[in-house]
Amino acid sequence: MQLGLVTYMWGAEWDLPTLLKNLKETGFAGVELRTQHKHGVEISLNDQQRKDVARRFDDAGIELVGYGSTCAYHSPDPAVLQTNIDETKAWIKLAHDTGATGVKVRPNGLPKEVPVEKTLAQIGKAMKECAQFGTDYGIDIRLEVHGAGTSLLPNIKTIMDVADHPGAKVCWNCNAEDLQGAGLEHNFKLVQDRIGTVHIHELISDYPWKQLFELLNAARFDRWTLLEESGTTSDPVRVMKYYRLVWETLAGGS
Repeated sequence: MQLGLVTYMWGAEWDLPTLLKNLKETGFAGVELRTQHKHGVEISLNDQQRKDVARRFDDAGIELVGYGSTCAYHSPDPAVLQTNIDETKAWIKLAHDTGATGVKVRPNGLPKEVPVEKTLAQIGKAMKECAQFGTDYGIDIRLEVHGAGTSLLPNIKTIMDVADHPGAKVCWNCNAEDLQGAGLEHNFKLVQDRIGTVHIHELISDYPWKQLFELLNAARFDRWTLLEESGTTSDPVRVMKYYRLVWETLAGGS
């Protein structure tokens, strides 16, 4: 199990050299780059710029875990759906060119005018198409557990059952919904074999972190847990160092 950062809020205003420097200083070994942030790594980069990004990460000894796109596949509008699929494929190419291993996508809700089962199947089919495309590039597609209704783990399982491709993964997101229904352990086990990354937040919150990490260790999870933090702080580097100590205690069995 490894610790990285998502440039959600902490890191959003760091350019790429600053981001890499701060990751090294805090002992965070990897990063998922969100789109439209100051690091500037976007699908618009040309070939030379992509090579430069890969070189910077290699030189820093930091792993580019992937890209946090805003691509989503729940829209009932076929044109919007196709646009999101096409953009995902552009992110896959960027990931390949810059040395990343995956692209995060997300459902963002369930349209009220469409039967739930139809929307879940649509998301799963789009996931599968993008995962198949990613195979030739060595890139995973990671479905964030996200959105009203779509963040319920039984619905995520339904999506992933349709997206029956080894490159289609789940990005566990540590939501309050994880505890609903039969509880965390049951919901975790619905998708544990498909989890590719984990977004962690506020490790001192009321979320059952100890139980989650016990489940991750029992599942022999050996990938990335990525801190996605929105809390206000004037010194994120200092707090990242503290969170690393908390994470080391939680992940001690990994």
